[in-house]
Amino acid sequence: MGESRQELLAWLNNLLQLNVTKVEQCGTGAALCQIYDSIYQDLPMSRIKFNVNTEYAYLQNFKILQNCFTKHQIDRPVPVDSLIKCKMQDNLEFLQWTKRFWDQYYPGGEYDAVARRKGAGAPGAAARPAEVTPGPTASSRTSGAGAARRGTTPTTAPVRRAAGGPSAAMAQELNQMKETVTGLERERDFYFSKLRDIELLLQQACDDEPELEKDENSLIKQVQAILYSTEEGFEIPADAEDGVADDQETF
Repeated sequence: MGESRQELLAWLNNLLQLNVTKVEQCGTGAALCQIYDSIYQDLPMSRIKFNVNTEYAYLQNFKILQNCFTKHQIDRPVPVDSLIKCKMQDNLEFLQWTKRFWDQYYPGGEYDAVARRKGAGAPGAAARPAEVTPGPTASSRTSGAGAARRGTTPTTAPVRRAAGGPSAAMAQELNQMKETVTGLERERDFYFSKLRDIELLLQQACDDEPELEKDENSLIKQVQAILYSTEEGFEIPADAEDGVADDQETF
């Protein structure tokens, strides 16, 4: 399994000095183009549009990305039709692959993302993620929500509140923790639902052909062994065991 959304966003914002808040915003193609520019430094940055919110503009960015893949013989199709819809899963998978590619081919050294954008007439830097406060003003909430819906790649940081005392700092830290927990819970539920779907498919297959479950070396048995394995020292609570038994009786 690749990096989580939070890890990918932290890496992306640090590398490009942007303020991307959702993986879906990579569907504009702008941030993806600049990631590959950080490797090859030969993409036409003057033609890459960051603050756009139409699929037509996204397509122009992805044409540049596809040309980069062709030029450097990157053997990976770019699922443009899926990415420009700005759906989380499609963009998450492609960003995870891009991160692995970057880890392998980034030449090292400093990449001045702001200079590359400014030299091309694109917007400048956003505040680094560690410096951005999680409590934007009403105007920044409105613009941020619009960017998330349409997939705009933001290049300006939210308006910062005036510095407060210890209580303000604690409230800021608490908000950051809440956002992190919410993101992790959503990610957990997303992957759990996929595992549950796999479990139901296996159970259906065994119900249709009981002989499959008798073969200890079958693929179904191997997948079930992975699904039901636990770490050393982990014990399933009694309540959870009762719930599992009820589920098995249901099916």
